[in-house]
Amino acid sequence: MKAFKVMTQKDRAFGGKFNPEKVEEALNAMAKEGWELNGVVSAEFPSFGGGRNELVIFLSKDV
Repeated sequence: MKAFKVMTQKDRAFGGKFNPEKVEEALNAMAKEGWELNGVVSAEFPSFGGGRNELVIFLSKDV
């Protein structure tokens, strides 16, 4: 059986914004817990004053 996790740049592990070093640090920490990267997309979310793009990361691990 697999467990799945979805993370975005708003996740606390990333410090609330896109920072390549924080993303790398968070992904390495997740890998130590057995999580594997399955995919990454950039999703656009509409908001007042225009939209925003957000990084969405998909992880899985065997449980």
